[in-house]
Amino acid sequence: MLMIRLSRVGKTKQPSYRLIISEKTKDPWGDYLELLGFFNPLTNPPTVTLKAERIIYWISKGAQLSDTAHNLLVDNGVLKTEKRKIKHSKVRVAEEGSTPAPVAKAPEAKAPEEKKS
Repeated sequence: MLMIRLSRVGKTKQPSYRLIISEKTKDPWGDYLELLGFFNPLTNPPTVTLKAERIIYWISKGAQLSDTAHNLLVDNGVLKTEKRKIKHSKVRVAEEGSTPAPVAKAPEAKAPEEKKS
């Protein structure tokens, strides 16, 4: 299956991204079929360069979009759909019917008492 997704390029702490199409099983830093655009979030406003005709062509051929790539295309007017909610790996979604785990609270520190003389 073909996947349109972002591939991070750039130096350490200076990210920029390529919008590429490649096989879903290949890593995004390897070779790709075609470069579809570029995204630099560090500029103000962020720089986005997209090949809209090629993106629509690949979607018509059955290519899937990653959530982030989908939202980027919606923001730039290439797609006319709603944004997707992105699932973060650090946030665990509670299953339906389960109760949330209790949160441990730190003990409160008492203020020192003043002596009366």
